[in-house]
Amino acid sequence: MSDGAHLIRLVDGAARIARDDWRIVESATQWDGSAGALLPLELVVAQTQRVRASGRAGIWLGPTDDPGCTAEFFSWIGLIAVQFPKFTDGRGYSSAVLLRNRYGWRGELRAIGEVLPDQLFALRRVGFDSFALRADRDPVAALGAFDPFSNVYQGSVDQPLPLFRRVSSC
Repeated sequence: MSDGAHLIRLVDGAARIARDDWRIVESATQWDGSAGALLPLELVVAQTQRVRASGRAGIWLGPTDDPGCTAEFFSWIGLIAVQFPKFTDGRGYSSAVLLRNRYGWRGELRAIGEVLPDQLFALRRVGFDSFALRADRDPVAALGAFDPFSNVYQGSVDQPLPLFRRVSSC
């Protein structure tokens, strides 16, 4: 993962380019205990008191991490990020749905890693509200990827009711 990504954040439902004030830490040896770190779940579990004492921390989940393990930290973490190690790895979509629907995470949920503009519409539908685009992608051009369709048929995290339930019959 790289801190060189471009961040897009949904603000009142609209996609905006934003400044990223979180830094990704990949292992305990890289973290000095300072605030504003996005830490791997394993580190947060192993060093909960130290992480909590930092004052401001977030968690990032790898594709094999159990999203349910984050629930005990919801009251004091500021961000949960889900890593996409490859464009073709869709496990992060399931993690997002679980975090939002099963575990009740209402804070910021960020997609990190191999995040490309082609994924943004679907990522939003499953509950992500911030997106760290790969550094070689143009964030301004990516803003248009959020609204390629005027409507959707199926329900999801962003619109629980399917179209046939939202349309009134004659």
